[in-house]
Amino acid sequence: MAKQAAQAPLADRMRPRTWEELVGQEHLTGPGGPLKRAIEAASPFSLILWGPPGTGKTTIALLFAKETGCRLVAFSAVLSGVKEIRQVLEEAKRIRSLLGKPTALFVDELHRFNKAQQDAFLPHVEKGDIIFIGATTQNPSFEVNSALLSRCQVFVLYSLNPGQIGVIMRRSLEDPERGLAGLRPSLEQGVLESVAEAAGGDARVALNILESLVLGTKPDSQGIRHISLEQAKRLLHQHPLLYDRAGEEHFNLISALHKSLRGGDPDASLYWLARMLEAGEDPLYIARRMVRFASEDVGLADPTALQVVLAAKDAFHFLGPPEGFLALAQAAVYLALAPKSNSLYLAYGKLKDTIQRTGPLPVPLALRNPVSRLMAKMGYGRGYLYPHDDPERVVDQQYLPEELFSEVFWEPSGQGFEQELALRLKKWRELRRKRKEENSCS
Repeated sequence: MAKQAAQAPLADRMRPRTWEELVGQEHLTGPGGPLKRAIEAASPFSLILWGPPGTGKTTIALLFAKETGCRLVAFSAVLSGVKEIRQVLEEAKRIRSLLGKPTALFVDELHRFNKAQQDAFLPHVEKGDIIFIGATTQNPSFEVNSALLSRCQVFVLYSLNPGQIGVIMRRSLEDPERGLAGLRPSLEQGVLESVAEAAGGDARVALNILESLVLGTKPDSQGIRHISLEQAKRLLHQHPLLYDRAGEEHFNLISALHKSLRGGDPDASLYWLARMLEAGEDPLYIARRMVRFASEDVGLADPTALQVVLAAKDAFHFLGPPEGFLALAQAAVYLALAPKSNSLYLAYGKLKDTIQRTGPLPVPLALRNPVSRLMAKMGYGRGYLYPHDDPERVVDQQYLPEELFSEVFWEPSGQGFEQELALRLKKWRELRRKRKEENSCS
């Protein structure tokens, strides 16, 4: 058993050999599931399996090929290049011409191939030389060539829950042939539950941790390996959270933080913030996103919000981790509870559309500085009204280009401080109307 353990990781040894051994993904492989129906009908098709690590993508691909009677060729996009692809595709073409059967080509880590490399599969999928099976942890909409994507059915796999991971670990502890039973482990209550929770829905991570615990524990005089809960917690502390700073989970978590802030939920905001920070996200990336939020979603409803976030960014620079994390947490709670207004965001969007539609309209002559005699002679500055000459500091002056005199870009929401700004704006507009009437009568 010890020799076998050294030859292959536990996760590989315990890979399910039948559909009955597979845990999870019943929506695909259970009775009436699309993969189950394809196998029963003996009609294989090209597919892409998209889901987090350790959820059964490779296992499903292997079983799908086996049950549909296809010759299987598997390789990883991490280790293989164009040369290997061409060799496999030519062999698949030859076998189909001889035997009349397609080859099931399984490509793990499909997103590692660039779009040009993915193009190489297209003609062979079209001709029926291969049944293409791709596996990826990244969103196929962004990472897979659209032409290849259109020729495959995409199936989504979900993270395993702690109960499902517990089933997989118990099976490995009870299996004397492929599992750990031969090492005679004895686990204190709570060990499996702790590992299952820490695995983050990844069965491979759970089995790797479990194997480390068992192999790292010396047997007693009776050959039993006693594994305590405290021992498990020490090991779990060394395993970072699942997080890909360049992948979809990165964007999912920052989106969750942004929406929690917008929804005014400080607890959820702190949770998603901590999830990213504890997983190793760049704190300054989070700070930049919160600075954006302060203007985009809080705006003038609470102008102090921008100051708070910028101060938090500076505090993190000054303190560094982990003390500086609290400054970001303080800013997150402030943003969550601040009054919200997207009036600036809407105004800027309207401005972009207007500028795109009207082009670079000239600055009105009254607003131009006559810095030379020629410019003054041409009318620069003529008609400009100096607001400080008016008791209310409001004059009847048009500041927009003539073509946009009637446009209104910013409309206050009435939230927080914008209530005061709305009243101020209303007063000034009324004064401008009054000044215009006075000028027309004089």
